[in-house]
Amino acid sequence: MGSPRDVGVVGVITTETIWKEYHDRLYAFIRRRVSDRFAADDILQDVLLKVHTALPSLKEGTKLQGWLYQIARNAVIDHYRSRRPQEPLPDWLAQPASEPAEAARRELTACLRPMIDQLPAPYRDALTLADLENRPQHEVAKTQGLSLSGAKSRVQRGRAMVKGLLAQCCQLEFDHRGTLVDYDPGDRPCGSC
Repeated sequence: MGSPRDVGVVGVITTETIWKEYHDRLYAFIRRRVSDRFAADDILQDVLLKVHTALPSLKEGTKLQGWLYQIARNAVIDHYRSRRPQEPLPDWLAQPASEPAEAARRELTACLRPMIDQLPAPYRDALTLADLENRPQHEVAKTQGLSLSGAKSRVQRGRAMVKGLLAQCCQLEFDHRGTLVDYDPGDRPCGSC
């Protein structure tokens, strides 16, 4: 039989099994975040209801414990959101400001056009159509007289060239999902940046 921590055999896991194994831990998790005991009780009941409702749709291979704690975390967030608007969210719930990441993306976007302009004509034209004009790659293929796979390849090679140019002038910082969060331009100028 599968472990109740990992959903290997979905039929083995029941709401009752989850309740017996995780009730105390989930309640402690919620109580650390919500000081009102009665509110914590209500949140725990809400979590159990959501688990019971969503359990049949749980995909095989999902980490059960992580799934349960995510439901509990979302229920706590919902609890704070439903309270009076003048009551601030606790610091642990606050989302990090995305302003530096947005500013970094805007600044680097201004650098991309001069870099694309430095590419050999076939790659420059393919990237201009695909990435700057947002045209589908089948149009890129038709415009450049290529097969669809040839156009895709040309766009990918062009992107790799721009990435190489960008790496020569900037130190890029990405988050765990691969999203740009910041950059350091260093000493070497990037085109017109």
